Amino acid sequence: MRFVSTAGRTPPVTLGHALLEGPAPDGGLYVPEDLPALNAADLAALQSLPLTGIAAVLGSRLFGSEIPEEELADLVEDALDFPIPLAPIEPGIHCLELFHGPTLAFKDVASRVMARLMARFVTVAGDTETTVIVATSGDTGSAVAHAFSGVAGFRVCVLYPDGLVTEAQRRLFTTLGGNVTAVAVEGTFDDCQSLAREAFADGELRRQRPLASANSINIGRLLPQVFYYFHAWAQLPAPPLDDAGEPLVFSTPSGNFGNLTAGLIAKRIGLPVSRFVAATNANDVVPAYIRSGDYLPRGSVATISNAMDVGNPSNFARIIHLYSSAPYSSEAAPLEHIRRDLAGRAFDDQATRRAMRDVHDRTGYLLDPHTAVGYLGLKAELEAQGAGTGVVLATAHPAKFAETVQATIGIEPPAPPALQRSAHLPERIIEIPADYPALRDVLLRGA
Repeated sequence: MRFVSTAGRTPPVTLGHALLEGPAPDGGLYVPEDLPALNAADLAALQSLPLTGIAAVLGSRLFGSEIPEEELADLVEDALDFPIPLAPIEPGIHCLELFHGPTLAFKDVASRVMARLMARFVTVAGDTETTVIVATSGDTGSAVAHAFSGVAGFRVCVLYPDGLVTEAQRRLFTTLGGNVTAVAVEGTFDDCQSLAREAFADGELRRQRPLASANSINIGRLLPQVFYYFHAWAQLPAPPLDDAGEPLVFSTPSGNFGNLTAGLIAKRIGLPVSRFVAATNANDVVPAYIRSGDYLPRGSVATISNAMDVGNPSNFARIIHLYSSAPYSSEAAPLEHIRRDLAGRAFDDQATRRAMRDVHDRTGYLLDPHTAVGYLGLKAELEAQGAGTGVVLATAHPAKFAETVQATIGIEPPAPPALQRSAHLPERIIEIPADYPALRDVLLRGA
């Protein structure tokens, strides 16, 4: 398997190169050069496998032959050592609970696989210490920090918008210490993401200190997310083996759009899903594009589903690339193809809170604010379809948003052990303005 840039001005590279480089030199993002399709026999075999078995089979196809199959099987067995159950919450609607990992968010899945892949290639290459830079709007920072914590050959620099993540989210990475440095940026998540981009574009800095990305701009963070779409499908009471019959709809709470991009890749290689919903909060740049055809990035606004507060999602370039290449006709605009597979739906905080209350009152199920946005998108799409089975990706544990849940529903979700531990540990934080020289100084000092 080779990987190419969405910008099209970089020669194809190997998996190891794409993993350790992060964004491509031409400013684009790496994507697989080819996406191998699954046939009916492949799907039937996947249907009977556990998550780690599905991950090993799909990983061998998506990553290529650079990692021997036995080594990959061991790698995913080690990384994915927690359950991802599919919970029915009402007739026809299921929640894929992606929050049972060490930092209680969906990003644990891909971060743990990516960290092990990157460590493997760094060890093979014999490189000097690599600094992993990650910008976070809430959950990515802790997932990546935990995945790389104590891993030889790596340091981690987590950039987060000061005051715009919850205390529970923040403490999961600011209390680790060791090879993890937390940097509070005076600004928004978009400022953090811009600072990270500047660091990767700084050739002089990269000659002095090898850098790697761990946001979903890294192909290693993107591709493992494909695994759990198939895992959700396999857990359905009657999983479809083709697009015929009752529609299957996935709704993905979306911010930087890596999670949704992985779902679209899953469909491209053969997942029998009829439609996806890009469910966003007030930061609705992509739903607005689907409606109007105009892609107009803008500054993000703060919401109660803060991990989705992204005004210029990086993975939009990958979605456009996916729908601009074969098997799609080059004569049609990507938007025409996107609209066939994807609905865009956006909801404000008031609607999000109503959904959290309604679902809990009717079913007893607790939704965090992000999953509530996904639930709303799924309900709207199923109503528009008139029928179907729906899966919403439950992206974070409600206890990570205890204040919002308490204020909305009137109960405080019990804190899992990971949150209890971090609540009593000292924090270590470096504060900087949204100014690249300040970040550069931190990186050169050995963050």
